Amino acid sequence: MATDDNEDDGLADWAEALLEQKTADTPTPEHEPGGVLSGDSSRGFGGGSDAQINDINRVLDIPVLLSVELGRTKVPIKHILQLGQGSVVELDALAGEPMDVLVNGYLIAQGEVVVVNDKFGIRLTDVVTPSERLRRVSKG
Repeated sequence: MATDDNEDDGLADWAEALLEQKTADTPTPEHEPGGVLSGDSSRGFGGGSDAQINDINRVLDIPVLLSVELGRTKVPIKHILQLGQGSVVELDALAGEPMDVLVNGYLIAQGEVVVVNDKFGIRLTDVVTPSERLRRVSKG
């Protein structure tokens, strides 16, 4: 059951990040009592931790595109037209460099390539915090 605990921790992190983002986007006057830090659970994202998790559960089944980027390069169209089977395209990333893990085009982590049961995988070595992910998404 450690998986359920980890999932709940992840949900709590996301709920906390969403709450942080919501309160950052909605400035509250200085004289108004309550808020996230005062312990007043009637304000904020859903009112309580159970409500926060229920709000997060609504979006957990939404599919997203997770991709791993090996590197990038800029190539003139004339070179693209000359590509054929066996052509090699040189990327800007160095061998052994961490790969970017993207969700819907947004960087969420970096990792190293591994082989698992004859399939490629990626071991995450650095993960962007949920609040930083939301901050980056809201800016984009």
